[in-house]
Amino acid sequence: MADQLSEPGARTLSFDTFELIPEQRLLLDGGKPLRLGGRAFEILVVLIEHAGETVSKEALIASVWPKTVVEESNLRVHVGALRKALGQGQADNRYIENVAGRGYSFVAPLTRSLKDVAKDATQIKFEHFAGDTTKHSHKLPTPLTRMIGRDDTLELLETMLRSHRFVTLVGPGGMGKTTVALAVAHAAAGAFEHGARFADLASISDPAHLPNALATSLGITTHSGDRAADLIDFLQDKHMLIVLDTCEHLIEAIALLTQDILQGAPQIRILATSREPLRAKGEWVYRLPPLASKTLSARPTAAAALGCASVQLFFERACASLDSFHLTDEIAPAIAQLCQKLDGLPLAIELAATSVERFGVQDLLTHLDDRLHLLSRGLRTAHPRHQTLPAMLEWSYETLSELERTVFRRLAVFKGSFTLQASGVVARGPTLTAADIHQGVASLTEKSLLCADISRDTVYYRLLDTTRAYAFDKLRASGEHHAIQKQHAEHCLAYLQDSQHAWDTLPGQRRRASQKWQEAPDGWIDDVRTALDWAFWSSEEPGLGMALMTAAAPLWSLLSLTDEYHVRLELALANLATRAQARSA
Repeated sequence: MADQLSEPGARTLSFDTFELIPEQRLLLDGGKPLRLGGRAFEILVVLIEHAGETVSKEALIASVWPKTVVEESNLRVHVGALRKALGQGQADNRYIENVAGRGYSFVAPLTRSLKDVAKDATQIKFEHFAGDTTKHSHKLPTPLTRMIGRDDTLELLETMLRSHRFVTLVGPGGMGKTTVALAVAHAAAGAFEHGARFADLASISDPAHLPNALATSLGITTHSGDRAADLIDFLQDKHMLIVLDTCEHLIEAIALLTQDILQGAPQIRILATSREPLRAKGEWVYRLPPLASKTLSARPTAAAALGCASVQLFFERACASLDSFHLTDEIAPAIAQLCQKLDGLPLAIELAATSVERFGVQDLLTHLDDRLHLLSRGLRTAHPRHQTLPAMLEWSYETLSELERTVFRRLAVFKGSFTLQASGVVARGPTLTAADIHQGVASLTEKSLLCADISRDTVYYRLLDTTRAYAFDKLRASGEHHAIQKQHAEHCLAYLQDSQHAWDTLPGQRRRASQKWQEAPDGWIDDVRTALDWAFWSSEEPGLGMALMTAAAPLWSLLSLTDEYHVRLELALANLATRAQARSA
């Protein structure tokens, strides 16, 4: 069967109502494209290449996940999805059978078609993205590294672009928006008669230059004074995908231009990347999530850790930087923890991986609180904003208004999640009202500098740890840190005292107090720790610190952290004694 696939003219393999076109990465059911995940499609191709034979699980994994260690459960999940997509079991259909203890076998009868499907496939156009891009012109940068952990995202964005003409990929700096957008464009280019184009807008500082820069990216020479009109005239009869990369610094100009293009060129589709939505008519927004980093046990093996996308990225980039690097069971837990602390942020993980040669994994993890200085050596060929973590964050910070900057740096005192009401209490100041702060929180969330959890009745916000470190540096530099940290400690005390009051009153309300603590924002105990450390060691507020220690006692008990509480209490009492001796000397 493998020989048949490679023969000239052997372009289609048919079984039941299905037609498989491997070189087009296309599966048709009754002439209509059938959506399959990338891994599921590859599994089907391998099994059909060996139809009637048993393909071992090890061979399938090696073929579909080359150079990646994955659990056998991953294979089972994708085989299950493939069977479901094919409708196995309906009307006694049998396509893929499990051979106990050995592997899988494709068992349906196959026929070979000699028809040329290239023409048929082009008629499908946008129905299926995975077309043959060699038949269409496109000017897209060639990826120099493979994309990791974004298969589901890629499929979802392809689906969105089939249904909507304008999709914006939104996320904070370093999340990999450009990488994902390019992967989508490469997969989609063959579905467009005039291919796909890519426009990097990062270097454009003047909105007036935007139409000309986009025209240049598309290979258009404009002659009239109205370049935007020339651009739309050129595009009006084109069937093309345009990727607009890095839109946040020209957000208004790009929003207007994209709207004009979509109105004047009905077959154009646009995929934009930005740190905030463009808020243009017809826009559909997809917020790119971090790479998976929090699904592992406390001490994963090397094989288990490599099942996590963030660890895969770290491992691959570390190997590229240091050829002697090996992932062992001994260092796997440290790498998993490192990726967690970097919030699954691809740029931060890549910078950490390329720093292994200088610091080693354990030292990187130990000194990660100083990440902004530690992870400061990126690729020389990268855009300046992606060469270091501070440069990446500075790019976003410079686009903020003065109100947004003030709120951003003041929110850095929160170690964990916080509510809108808490932000108004902690970030307040003589020139900022609660309404100002709430406006700033909403704007920072839209610009991807704050994460919002809307899954509960109350919305909770948080800064990624890397973003928080940068914002806290700005807070220290502003000279506001003492006042804001005091307000944060007072907020923690008020919250604890409110819970303590409920705990100490009617017995029937003890459950309510316990529930309140359990429903506190994620990382709330870390905020209490931060407030205590500041009160005793970084300020002249020991009285506030002791009030916090007293009010926090039930919280430590509820979280089974009494040993830590006792250690902190002893240190606090020793600190008070030292202060008293200093005053009496």
